[in-house]
Amino acid sequence: MEGVGCISSSLIKASAQNGENGRVELTPWDLRLLLLGPIQKGLLFPKPSNAFVDRLKASLSRTLSHFPPLAGRLATTELDNETVSFFIDCNNAGALFIHAKADGVTISDIVESVYVPSIVHSFFPLNGMTNYDGMLEPLLGVQVTELADGVFLGCTINHSVVDGTSFWHFINSWSEISRGSIRLSKPPVFQRSTFDNIDYPVRIPRALLEQIHDEDELIQAQAQAQPPLRERVFHFSKQSIAKLKEKANAEAGTNNISSLQALTSHLWRCIIRNKKIISEEEMTYYLVWVGARPRLRNLPPHYFGNAVRTRIIAVKAKQVREQRVGDIAREMNKLISAQTEQEFTRDLECWIASPKLMTSASFPSNLTGTSSSPRFDVFGNDYGWGRPIAVRSGLGNKVDGKLTVFCGAEEGSIDVEACLLLETLEAMANDDEFMNTVTIKHQSMSV
Repeated sequence: MEGVGCISSSLIKASAQNGENGRVELTPWDLRLLLLGPIQKGLLFPKPSNAFVDRLKASLSRTLSHFPPLAGRLATTELDNETVSFFIDCNNAGALFIHAKADGVTISDIVESVYVPSIVHSFFPLNGMTNYDGMLEPLLGVQVTELADGVFLGCTINHSVVDGTSFWHFINSWSEISRGSIRLSKPPVFQRSTFDNIDYPVRIPRALLEQIHDEDELIQAQAQAQPPLRERVFHFSKQSIAKLKEKANAEAGTNNISSLQALTSHLWRCIIRNKKIISEEEMTYYLVWVGARPRLRNLPPHYFGNAVRTRIIAVKAKQVREQRVGDIAREMNKLISAQTEQEFTRDLECWIASPKLMTSASFPSNLTGTSSSPRFDVFGNDYGWGRPIAVRSGLGNKVDGKLTVFCGAEEGSIDVEACLLLETLEAMANDDEFMNTVTIKHQSMSV
């Protein structure tokens, strides 16, 4: 495959500014992500027959009028000698828009490869950034890459500004406006007044920000020491997921286990079974992101920002390998079910009392984790020339064990983009128990 060449780069500003949204405070859920990377998701489309780049720029400008934080920058206020606060300055500095070309790359190169081609990472802008870099860099970056027979629309959004729900809220709104809508079906809500237990601005000890420099050095050292990771997309049909759910509930003696809980338990069990672990007594961990929106009564449905917290399950490798899918899913279900409104409120209060920034060093080894959700509307994003063919993610926050979950193109199906060591992925491919649950969509073996 050939490389990616830049045709043009520009800053897109909102076509109209809303003075009411001049400053948006960051909550503890936003602030704790300052040292992590942005969210990077992209859509693969058939090639348009019209002049689509100008159309995307114009519709993006109109969309930013509804989402002023994404055209702004992060900013700080010096509160005293020991603390600072962060907020989004909706100054309309602009979102980055890159028009690029990859002449030698085809749609089949991306969707038919066993492993996600590394060139896909070059389809995203603002690679290598942390969310803290939003002080100087755009909070939103878009890259439109023309392929030989298609187009890839890669979006990078600062994770201290959005979670997965807000990321796709923006993407869905942009496609809606690009198709000609004048009003949004889901206007975003930026007000932070719904959090009764938070006094703004939220203070962060200045000493905590010293982690930024240490984290940069740590990331570079880890990148040099870590064996190369690869990504593979596993497709699970509606029928396969239904069987996994039925099996998990039967083994657990309940009807409470969801399709996603059954699937992720199945994946975790398979990964640990095929991963090289020194000792069976070694601890392994599973991280889940639990959403606040369905749990907090005062949080608006279209709240724009982060509204999630992380929870971790810790189990010895031997137990994960020996337990049934239903046994693991039952523990996962218990953990998620325990995340009540009171738990989320307590989480916010504890963080304010003792702020901690998440870093790559915050997570234990042997960690598997799920990000994104099959509930997000991925394949409804028609910008005026048809629905997407596939979805892929960028380099942001990629670590060994990260599972990115998307809805599949077929109703009820799920795609899981697994980022793992190559040796683990190869072992999984030879695991009949696992591969019997996977639908092989393409037979090409190109890498």
